Amino acid sequence: MLAWQIPQYGKFEEVLNLASFGLPDATSNSALIRVEAVGLNFLDILAIAGKYQEKGPLPFIPGIEAAGRVVESGPESPFAIGDKVMTIGNAACAEYMAAGSKTTFFIPGGMSYEEAAAFQLIYQTAHVALAHRAMLKADEWLLVHAGAGGVGTAAIQVGRALGARVAATAGSDKKLDTCRRAGAELAINYRKTNFCQSIREITDGRGADVIFDPVGGDVFEESTKCTAFEGRIITIGYASGQIPSIALNRILLKNMDVIGLFWGNYRQYAPQRIRQTQAQLNHLWRTGKIKPVIFHQFAFEDLPEALAALAGRQSFGKVVLKGPPANS
Repeated sequence: MLAWQIPQYGKFEEVLNLASFGLPDATSNSALIRVEAVGLNFLDILAIAGKYQEKGPLPFIPGIEAAGRVVESGPESPFAIGDKVMTIGNAACAEYMAAGSKTTFFIPGGMSYEEAAAFQLIYQTAHVALAHRAMLKADEWLLVHAGAGGVGTAAIQVGRALGARVAATAGSDKKLDTCRRAGAELAINYRKTNFCQSIREITDGRGADVIFDPVGGDVFEESTKCTAFEGRIITIGYASGQIPSIALNRILLKNMDVIGLFWGNYRQYAPQRIRQTQAQLNHLWRTGKIKPVIFHQFAFEDLPEALAALAGRQSFGKVVLKGPPANS
């Protein structure tokens, strides 16, 4: 099969290698899928560089999120040959991928492979973060940082679906428009405007009830200044490259919560949460309340270009890689 491989950690422009490999082995409870589309994430860049919190043995095939059709199924797998599925696992940037049953789901009827590849991780993260961890309520104010990104647009849509009023930050007019189209009532250019001041103004000085932060660094620090009484900041990642700290007296004085979400841990500790969330997400998609925002679908051989679009922060929504052509 055709696949991208990383022989050593480094910059993706320098270490990515496209070559032919043997087919992956499907275990008794997994399925082998023919990859039709790959959903790319910023964590893929970190993993290639050796900077992600989870590291696998070298060499490895990058990518964790894909959609495709089942071509082989283990005796304990719930899937049959021909089923169309979306999955989260390992080695997605390949012609074929082994899909474990815990994080593999049927693609809803009418959803394209490209949408399915862009669906599971960002919406699982947003929904578990907001509905389960932060317990976002209807009519509360939600502030989403990096609102034009994949998980940002998902958080805006999920927040609206839960009945919240949503504000979002982004760094350009095009990205602000993406936030608005995703459902943000207020879109703030953080390069030109102090987002805390904007949040105080629109909430009559109260602040945001929930702040969704995939950025960290100074953004997290500033966010603690515009969190409402009994507000919640949920930290899901550190795209800024800086892991923040917080003055504990702010938590005390505002009776606020700082909540962490590492979605990957649910695969080990609470897989039932993933299944429940997926059922809710499929319902929200069918009713038109959520829909992946796709920036561009790159050809399989253009993976370096696709990752460059992510790394350069010029993209919005989700970047998708098409599967290799048949008989590649």
